[in-house]
Amino acid sequence: MDRTAQRAEVDRNYDAFSRQLATYLAQHRDDYALMRGGEVIGFFKTVREALTEAGRRFPDGIYSLQEVTDEPIDLGIFSHAGS
Repeated sequence: MDRTAQRAEVDRNYDAFSRQLATYLAQHRDDYALMRGGEVIGFFKTVREALTEAGRRFPDGIYSLQEVTDEPIDLGIFSHAGS
C-alpha cells in the first residue's frame, strides 16, 4: 500500500468531512462515514459494516472512516486510514 497516497486520502477526506459535519449530524449522528476522494461513499451503523464495505469496494486500502459526532473522539487507526 502506498502510505503517501493513503495519508493524502485521509487528509482530503477529513477536511471534506469536517466542512459538512453539521449537515451529516442531522441525519447520521453516531453512524460511520466511509469516505474516498473527499466524498462520503455511505453511512453505516457499525464500524464492522463500514469496514466490510470498504474492503469490498477498495481493496487498495485507500479510504477513511469517520464517526458522525460532535464529540471529540479517537478511533485509532480507523480515524486515519483503512488497513
